Amino acid sequence: MEASWKDNFVELDVNKPIWDRFYMVAPLVVIGTKETDGYDLAPKHMAMPLGWNNYFGFVCTPRHKTYHNAREYGAFTVSFPKPDQVVLASLAASPRNDKPGHKPILDNLKTLPAEVIDGVFLKNSYLYLECNLDRIIDGFGVNSLIIGEVVASYVDKDAVIKSDADDQQLLYQAPLLTYLPPGRFATIRETMAFPFPADFEK
Repeated sequence: MEASWKDNFVELDVNKPIWDRFYMVAPLVVIGTKETDGYDLAPKHMAMPLGWNNYFGFVCTPRHKTYHNAREYGAFTVSFPKPDQVVLASLAASPRNDKPGHKPILDNLKTLPAEVIDGVFLKNSYLYLECNLDRIIDGFGVNSLIIGEVVASYVDKDAVIKSDADDQQLLYQAPLLTYLPPGRFATIRETMAFPFPADFEK
């Protein structure tokens, strides 16, 4: 009897979340939002460009201040940390204290002011986005998709793609921080060109 392809797989129970049973590759970003008396920073990994135009989205939940801040003030920033900033990105997830709307750790994180919107970036990141809120889509269980239109963007000179430069050398010199949910991270330094088929178009 011929073996089934399923013999080499573990079937997961989809009546509960499956995402803690295997690793995936995800970005790690720090979302900045305006709060009543300051700003908040929060790490997110369910985040990505939405389409070819300048839209960016991330998953959040109404249980978090990031959701309510983005809705109230209509904007957010995105910082892409470098590999040596993984601890700083993690610390941005520290809990708040009894003072309303305050994360003590944020007093110790170095930030930069945004230029177009009222917001801040995590200093020394390699890519910054400033986004005006476009829409919030609720209903993914307890989660929501927060979508912004990018109105300003800045990339470190060492990380910008140049037509006359070697891509592998660029990534070796300016490696990327990658999150591997549920709970690991990696530095991407060694890469290879993707084998697109002939006449491939976006």
